[in-house]
Amino acid sequence: MDTSAARKAIFSRIRQAQNRPVEPTQAERDAVRDYLAAHSQGPRPAIGSDLIERFKQQALRMSDTVDEVNSLNEVPAAVARYLDSIGVAKQAIAWKTLDGFAWGEAGVQVEFRAPRNEDLVGITGAFCAVAETGSLMVLSGPDTYSSASLLPETHIAIVAASRIVGAMEDAFALARNEHGELPRAVNFISGPSRTGDIEQTIVLGAHGPYRVHVIVVSAA
Repeated sequence: MDTSAARKAIFSRIRQAQNRPVEPTQAERDAVRDYLAAHSQGPRPAIGSDLIERFKQQALRMSDTVDEVNSLNEVPAAVARYLDSIGVAKQAIAWKTLDGFAWGEAGVQVEFRAPRNEDLVGITGAFCAVAETGSLMVLSGPDTYSSASLLPETHIAIVAASRIVGAMEDAFALARNEHGELPRAVNFISGPSRTGDIEQTIVLGAHGPYRVHVIVVSAA
């Protein structure tokens, strides 16, 4: 049984135990939507009007590296430059949604599949980015597998400047408006994986990538 089917089976058993239909009714969906619309939000810190600059500052603060290009056509060359700069071979796996990029012209060998243990670089997009925290919001799907941002030691994320929102509340509102129900997995990525469990010393790459490189596309 795959994880999506397992999740559905668990929720179905819970609903049956509550004497509810297996699938949520329209009335239940409407009640949730009305609650979210009426629910007041808490105070937020001032982050300024330049969301792109704020995001870049916070991403750097979280130990990301950040590049900015003018168009999607420039992304493959930006990826190649970055991999050269860190001395990593220009080989990667990527989301299937990135298949249309001219990777070969930039000298980057890309396979569009979920990663295996030996894959060192994963390239993904992002649903949106959060200026307040410098985080990336990544939604799972058949062509946008979460493992591409979790397993390889180097994660390269592509995000459009127009998809940078102010706060996490804005990110969830955007996801609900564009997708309705959220997918099986929603990940907020705030810099490389890290831990301070051993003698309170920060170690990067403990539970995932130890490099996160964000390419912000101005005209996407």
